[in-house]
Amino acid sequence: MSYKDVAHVDRFGYGRLMESDSTALTISDPESSLAVSSLPRLIVEAHPTASFVWDEFFSGMIRNPHTRDAYQRAVRRFLIWAEQQDVALLRITPGMIGRYFDVQASRSVPTKKLELAALRAFFDVLVNRHVLPLNPAATVRGERYQAVEGKTPEITPEQARTLLRSIPTDRSVALRDRAIIATLIYTAARAGAVAKLKREDFIWDGAQYSLRFTEKGGKSRSIPVRHDLQLILLEYLYVLNTEQDSPHAPLFRTAAGRTGQLTPHPLRNIDICRMVKRRLRNAGLPSHLSPHSFRVATVTDLLTQGVSLEDVQYLAGHSDPRTTRLYDRRQKSVTRNTVERISI
Repeated sequence: MSYKDVAHVDRFGYGRLMESDSTALTISDPESSLAVSSLPRLIVEAHPTASFVWDEFFSGMIRNPHTRDAYQRAVRRFLIWAEQQDVALLRITPGMIGRYFDVQASRSVPTKKLELAALRAFFDVLVNRHVLPLNPAATVRGERYQAVEGKTPEITPEQARTLLRSIPTDRSVALRDRAIIATLIYTAARAGAVAKLKREDFIWDGAQYSLRFTEKGGKSRSIPVRHDLQLILLEYLYVLNTEQDSPHAPLFRTAAGRTGQLTPHPLRNIDICRMVKRRLRNAGLPSHLSPHSFRVATVTDLLTQGVSLEDVQYLAGHSDPRTTRLYDRRQKSVTRNTVERISI
């Protein structure tokens, strides 16, 4: 069996070898984020273990699908560039990687830093599997970048209240949308975490309700449900009629076309983003706002009221308080007050 026999991963996760004249790495599950037509030529033409490393790194080691997709795009983009330079995998040097990022003038610094991290991680596995003697990306330095304020646009408290008031309550889909937006506002949760909520994650402990979120990195945290959000969620669940539901059933569900009837299927992150955009448009609010805008507004509002950074950090689910500070927009008003005092 030659090195051109490429590892094939079936939909149940079991690997097997596939003899073929082509260098295709096919993933039988069409919904897989790694469904690609072929391995990069530099991988195929390198050591036989390189194909194994590609499969191991992207299918086995990286569990977050978003990280997996971003890293694979970054590594594939660099290997295509290296192939155009007529350089073999074993001949890639730190200088080559540095020049690669020098010519990527149109890419932002954060994007370059992500791509450099992807190359370092991938080449590390190639070194550990004895495909490469050294990691050529290990000593490459990225550009300095420090963000003092995030770029996510903030929705004002009045705009958020306007948005909630604009949603009618005569249909189950509208009640669902209002419940989702209220959850985003009053828990500062990410849209992806809200999409993952199940019936069992809406918990009554005998004294109060809480929502249990599964966040990035596998972290789980419970957020108490304030009174008005509790009423909104209970009204939504009443029309949903969930008495016969399994506890594992999704809390927020898709609608069946334009019928207004909710299905048993869960909403996805992208579905929530589209819904929020639609509701913003119907309310006459700026279109550049997004579900993440509610996190910015909530963090800024609590910090303005003097709530401790540690408490706000926990609510937002941040591992580092510096990340929480990126959501703080109080400095924007201070800066505006300063420039308005210029007497020229």
